Amino acid sequence: MADPLSRVFYPSTFPELFSAWNHFPDAELSAGGTGFTREQETRVPAFPQSVISLDGMEELKRISRTERYLEIGAMVKLNQIINLGKIVPEALSRCLSRLADHHVRNQATIGGNICFPSRRLDACTPMIALDAQYELRTTQSTRWVSASRLSSMTGAPILERHELLTRIRVPLEPWTFTWYRKFRGADINESGGSVLFIMKNEKNILTSIRIIHAGKTIFRDKDSEAMLLGKRLPLSRKDAESFVESWTSYLSGTRDTDDMPQAELTMIRVINFVRTMLRHISD
Repeated sequence: MADPLSRVFYPSTFPELFSAWNHFPDAELSAGGTGFTREQETRVPAFPQSVISLDGMEELKRISRTERYLEIGAMVKLNQIINLGKIVPEALSRCLSRLADHHVRNQATIGGNICFPSRRLDACTPMIALDAQYELRTTQSTRWVSASRLSSMTGAPILERHELLTRIRVPLEPWTFTWYRKFRGADINESGGSVLFIMKNEKNILTSIRIIHAGKTIFRDKDSEAMLLGKRLPLSRKDAESFVESWTSYLSGTRDTDDMPQAELTMIRVINFVRTMLRHISD
């Protein structure tokens, strides 16, 4: 158990933050604070020996918008994003509105959800589908990476040592149809992942379609998506069935033999979701 007399630092600038991190390299970052208590069952949670609170970093709380992008600071609360209304892509707002309860969303931050250290949380699903970009910063450099590149097969984000997520850039593309579903895991407090379907069309021609499942593993079959591009809506029954067969084949080849029951359950859930979505755009 950590020493109850934990050191907590409250930087207000990046130089202060990285200075504290340099002097106490094992210090853990705290955004909304929900991550520290998320998986603890004790009434009085244990905290790390050294904590760097990001609450005083005003630069990480900014929101801005251009014609093409919505830029969100890593310390922006989940409910703040939801409350922006229609400027937020529906895929993102649907996901965030289903995260925990209202009180948790008032405290939890978008950066904390994306960078949860032990496993992938739900905001990663729409970020990958929407081609979001992340600004990552160290004491010496800044870089932008795609949401899909930051995610790993194990679920934990791929960050360099002492690298900080500072901004999220979400493209503001118009999507014609969006549907999102979150699954429960075997345990009541465990997530079973989530799946997102987005598409757009012009003059009844399907121009883009994306289906992303993100949980312990990320599933996206770009070959199946390409099958439907240029097809006229509503889709023919043959095209819809071919798409489902392609996705079934793809998932069959990615099943985790070390966790076969969960892999089978995930496959059934995703295929049922795909079938349901295609009914909305098929004959």
